[in-house]
Amino acid sequence: MDLSFTPDQLALQKIAQEVVAKEITPYALEMDHNGKIKPDLLAKLNDAGFLNLPVPEEYDGPGLDAITISLIYEELGKGCAGVATTVAANSLASYPVIVAGNDEQKRYYFDKINNGALAAFALTEPGAGSDAGAVATTAVKDGDDYILNGTKCFITNGGIAEIYIIFANARKSAGIRGLTAFIVDRDAPGFSVGKEEEKMGIRASNTCELILDNVRVPATHRLGREGEGFRIAMRTLDAARPFVGAVSVGIAQAALDAASKYAKERIQFGKPIASFQLIQAAIADMAMQVEAARLLVHKACWLKDQGLPFSKEAAMAKCYASDTAMKVTVDAVQVLGGYGYIKEYPTEKYMRDAKIMQIYEGTNQIQRTVIANQILY
Repeated sequence: MDLSFTPDQLALQKIAQEVVAKEITPYALEMDHNGKIKPDLLAKLNDAGFLNLPVPEEYDGPGLDAITISLIYEELGKGCAGVATTVAANSLASYPVIVAGNDEQKRYYFDKINNGALAAFALTEPGAGSDAGAVATTAVKDGDDYILNGTKCFITNGGIAEIYIIFANARKSAGIRGLTAFIVDRDAPGFSVGKEEEKMGIRASNTCELILDNVRVPATHRLGREGEGFRIAMRTLDAARPFVGAVSVGIAQAALDAASKYAKERIQFGKPIASFQLIQAAIADMAMQVEAARLLVHKACWLKDQGLPFSKEAAMAKCYASDTAMKVTVDAVQVLGGYGYIKEYPTEKYMRDAKIMQIYEGTNQIQRTVIANQILY
C-alpha cells in the first residue's frame, strides 16, 4: 500500500479544499441554524463534480477510485458534515445501481445524477433499522409492474431528491429473503414526502419520511432479482462505510484544528494555554486518533480499489473513525471551555454532527458485530 497520492488525487483534493473554503465553511453555522443547505450550493457542488463521484466513466461519470472519493469527503466533512451527508447520499443511492443495475437501468439513473439530480437510499423504516429483515414496505407483482405500499423514515435527501432506491418486501413474511430493490421516481403517482425531521446535528442535510401509497413501479425498474435486495443493500453499505469514516475524519480534523488554534491564542495565567502540559497531551491524543482513523479509512478504500475483500475493514473504518470524531469533538469543546459550548464557535456543531456518524449506515454496535463475525466465523 502506497501512502502517497497521485497528482490527480491531489488536484481533486485541492478543488475540494477551495470549494469548501469559499462556498461551505463561511456559511456552515448559518446553514446549521436554518436547518437547510444554502440554495445555490447544490448547483456549485454539481459544477465541481461532487454529486456523481462514483458514477463509472462508461456512463459519463468521473469513475473515481475510493481513495480519491475519501479525500473529497474528508474535506467536505471539515467544512460542514450536513453538506457532506447530502453529497454522500447520492453515492449511497448510486451503489445499488452500480452493484445490480443492468445497462438500461444504469443509463436511466446515471443520466439524472450526471445532470445534478439528488438521490436517496430508502431502506430504514419505523420498525426496521439495524434489522433489514423487518422491512414492512410491500411490493406486490401486478402484471408488468409492482405495487409498493409502506413508509420509510430518516431518509437523507428524502424531501429534495428526484430519484430514489426503495427497498420493499416482494414475498410475504419472507424477511430478508423477500427484500427487493427498486428505482422509483419522485413524480410516481402515490409517492409523497412526509414530515421533515428536526435533527440534533447535520442540520443542513434534509431528512424526511417517505410515503408509498399504491405506487406503481415497472418491473424494468427492479434491481436484480426478487429477494436480492438484502445482498444489494449489504454490498452498498460495505462500499459506503469508509466514506462515513472519511467524513468523520474531516469533522475530527476540523475540531482538532479549532482546538489547536484556540490553545495558541487563549491566554491564562500570563501565557497561552498551549504551553500547559495537560492541553498538550489532549492535543497530542487527538492528533494520534485522527491520524489512525484516517489510515483505517484509506486502508479500507485501498482494499476496495484493489478488488480485495474489504467488508471487515470498511466496518472498522466507519466504527473507529466515527468513535474518534465523537471523542475528539468532545475534547475540542473541553479545550475551548465555555467558548466551546456556545454557537458562536463551531466546536459545539462539530460535536453535534459527530454523533450521527456512530448511528447511520449501520450503528457502531452493528459494525462491531460485523467485525467479530469476520474474525470468529
